[in-house]
Amino acid sequence: MSKPIEVLIVEDDIRIAEIHRRFTEKVEGFSVIATATTGEQAREWLEVVGPQLVLLDVYLPDMRGIDLVPVIRQNFQHTDVIMITAASEVEVVRKALHGGVFDYIVKPLTFDRFRASLEKYRSHLQRLEETETLSAQQIEELWKKEQSLSFQEEEEEDIPKGIDPLTLDRILRFVAQMEDKGMTAEMLSKESGVSRSTARRYLEYLISQKKIYAELIYGNVGRPERRYFRSHS
Repeated sequence: MSKPIEVLIVEDDIRIAEIHRRFTEKVEGFSVIATATTGEQAREWLEVVGPQLVLLDVYLPDMRGIDLVPVIRQNFQHTDVIMITAASEVEVVRKALHGGVFDYIVKPLTFDRFRASLEKYRSHLQRLEETETLSAQQIEELWKKEQSLSFQEEEEEDIPKGIDPLTLDRILRFVAQMEDKGMTAEMLSKESGVSRSTARRYLEYLISQKKIYAELIYGNVGRPERRYFRSHS
């Protein structure tokens, strides 16, 4: 492919967005053309630049990123989506599957995993551009590849990749001391010393294990806050 694949990064954490930008530009054949920190900004950039690929987070200040997927599918048919997120709820994964998301990368992110995803996407585009028609075998290979990229609808009961037992035990100690008012990922990050994205990742995993639950709390000003509480069951 002679022209670089143009990428829009949609991530509310500026530091993480910068990591994604640097990772992207280390992979041959890709170029970041814009970064959005809200769903509204993402819509504007989609209209203005029409990127080929969107790297999309689930947690945005004004909406859930997963709810952008059907908007992209309906209005920007030549734009594909790779989700990079700590979200592991079945509902989110199912929506990603049904929405035709190309890949679903679970944080914490490694460059090797990131590079593999982009290289698969580049190879996918190249294969489609090389010929006007595909053989039955090529179609089958593409289809299998799409269905087996990196995520499944049902999780194993064992601790998944990306969850370190020692870190999990450390997080559980803080959760055990959680007050009735609950805590946010940012609060856990400050208390435990892990990054906010890591704190959120482990909290979402604990939700999947039914050890805690989350609610959106609406304050007097500012955006709604995702707050986590201990399950009493």
